[in-house]
Amino acid sequence: MSSILRIAARQVQVTSRRGFASSAVARKDLVQDLYLREIKAYAPAPAAKDAHVGVVKSFALPPTPKAPSLPADLAAELSAYDAVEPTIAAAPSTSAAATEAAESNGAADAEAFLSFLEQDVVKPVHHH
Repeated sequence: MSSILRIAARQVQVTSRRGFASSAVARKDLVQDLYLREIKAYAPAPAAKDAHVGVVKSFALPPTPKAPSLPADLAAELSAYDAVEPTIAAAPSTSAAATEAAESNGAADAEAFLSFLEQDVVKPVHHH
């Protein structure tokens, strides 16, 4: 009898193991179901027909440009333009000595600038 009890106990253990191992539990994702339900139930509010009033300006075509017109007496105007003497701006009166002094001063300034550019750059010292 003890062997029958052992076999029965073993079958109960195997059955109980199989019951848990072979049963497929359907697991649902509650968050996904809730999300999908809300998306399906969503209906956007209908836009009012006059919602654009005050936001959008009404379009008006610009006025058409007029073609330029030629003067009535074109030949007279051209002859008047040809007759006018061109004006020459008054040249500044500078002497040759003043011009040489300005050029030599400019050359000195250029040399000073070039020597400044050729100097080594001093790197700042950082104290920690």
